[in-house]
Amino acid sequence: MYSGGKDSTYAIEKCLEKKWKIKYLLSIKPTRNDCYLYHYATVEHTKDLAQILGIKHIYETCDVADPEQEAEIVRQIVEKNPVDAIILGGVGLQETQIKSVREAVFPLGVEVFASHTGKEHENLVQDMVEKGYDIRVTQVAVEGLGKPWLGKKLTKENLQELQKLSEQYGFHVGAEGGHYDSLVVDGPIFTKKLEILESEAIMEDEYCGHLKIHKTAIVEKNPLLKNIY
Repeated sequence: MYSGGKDSTYAIEKCLEKKWKIKYLLSIKPTRNDCYLYHYATVEHTKDLAQILGIKHIYETCDVADPEQEAEIVRQIVEKNPVDAIILGGVGLQETQIKSVREAVFPLGVEVFASHTGKEHENLVQDMVEKGYDIRVTQVAVEGLGKPWLGKKLTKENLQELQKLSEQYGFHVGAEGGHYDSLVVDGPIFTKKLEILESEAIMEDEYCGHLKIHKTAIVEKNPLLKNIY
């Protein structure tokens, strides 16, 4: 399951390292911002990211806000496109998501698990930054972050700031629980990168907001060659 964020992107890397066959990436874009299971912001850009990764992509939308009904979308897709297992990003703390999807596909004999169960989420984010992943914050929903973080690239320096803010305001530094979401636009598993050309930070209230990306480019790793969409 691929939102384009840091956790689902790192799950792809783990699958590639283990030489597992990734049959397809499944991205589900909510038409509303109160869904339980799926990221809201920037999921539509998984279409370009999947193209960069060279992996088959299935893209659907979700217009309900109920864990069981949301998970039913996954069941219907998997029933038509059978797999042995569904892999979610993260360390397994997203209990509502895992439980809902697992119960939905259990009758199909499909296993569901988080890619980095038991790992320290803070260490995973640091590992990704050190490996060269370009992680952008695309949604915030907690005191302590707000508009200044929308669109920001995670770096070694501001990860330390993020850790301090998580301790001060009590949110999970790895974003378990939806305190912030992200979009990964480049990294070692990418043959090209997604460049954000135009974007807008939209705040719903004092603490909650999302990044709306208006224009992107798929760019060659050689900056002299680029194809702008």
